[in-house]
Amino acid sequence: MTLLRVDQLGKHYGDTPVFSGVDFTVQPGEFVAIVGDSGVGKSTLLNCLAGLDTWDTGRITHGTTELGQLDDTERALWRRAHVGFVFQAFHVLPHLDVAQNVALPLMLLGQSDPDRTHRVQQMLDAVELGALGARLPQQLSGGQLQRVAIARALVHRPALLLADEPTGNLDPTTATRVMDLLLAQTREHGASLVLVTHSHAAATRADRVLRLTAGGIAP
Repeated sequence: MTLLRVDQLGKHYGDTPVFSGVDFTVQPGEFVAIVGDSGVGKSTLLNCLAGLDTWDTGRITHGTTELGQLDDTERALWRRAHVGFVFQAFHVLPHLDVAQNVALPLMLLGQSDPDRTHRVQQMLDAVELGALGARLPQQLSGGQLQRVAIARALVHRPALLLADEPTGNLDPTTATRVMDLLLAQTREHGASLVLVTHSHAAATRADRVLRLTAGGIAP
C-alpha cells in the first residue's frame, strides 16, 4: 500500500501562489528527495506533508488517513504517532539534556520510563552519541546536534521521516557523515524518508528525485 499520496496540492499566500497541481506518492521504505529553486515552496510543501501548514487545494493521504479531514488536535496526535521531523536548525530544547531531548516523542506517547530510557540509549548509541546523553545542547557541535535531532525523529519508530535541509548548516565532511547516519537509521527502521535539499550530493542518494516548480512536479 502507498504510504503517502499527494493529489493536486496547491498553496498560496493571499493572492500570491506558491505551488499548484503537486502530485506524487511515497512508498513504504522509499527515500524521495525534493529539489527546486529557492522560493518555490519546498519547505512549505514539507510542512504540509507533516500537517504543520495548511493548503488550499488538493489532498494529502497517509495510508487511509486524509489529513485535510483532521482538525488541529487530530493532526497533532497523528503526527506524534506516525511522523519524525529533522529540521535544518536542529530545534533541540536548550534547557533539556541530550537524552531528554531524544526522549520527548516517547514521553508524548506515554511510554513508561524504563522502556523509554533503554530506547533512548539505543538511539544515542546508533548515532554515535552514546556517552553524551547528560550534556546540554550548547555543549555540542552542529554535527552532533543534528545527530541528536535524527535520534529524536526516529526514537518512536515513525513510518514517515521528513527532513528539511538537514545538512544545510554543516560543513561538507560533517554533512556527509550526518547523511550516512540518517540513511542508515532510516533504512534500519524501515521508514520512508522525504528530504528537501539544495545539496546535489544528498539528492543523488535518493531512490527518486522530484523537482518542485510553481506548476507542480516537473518530469
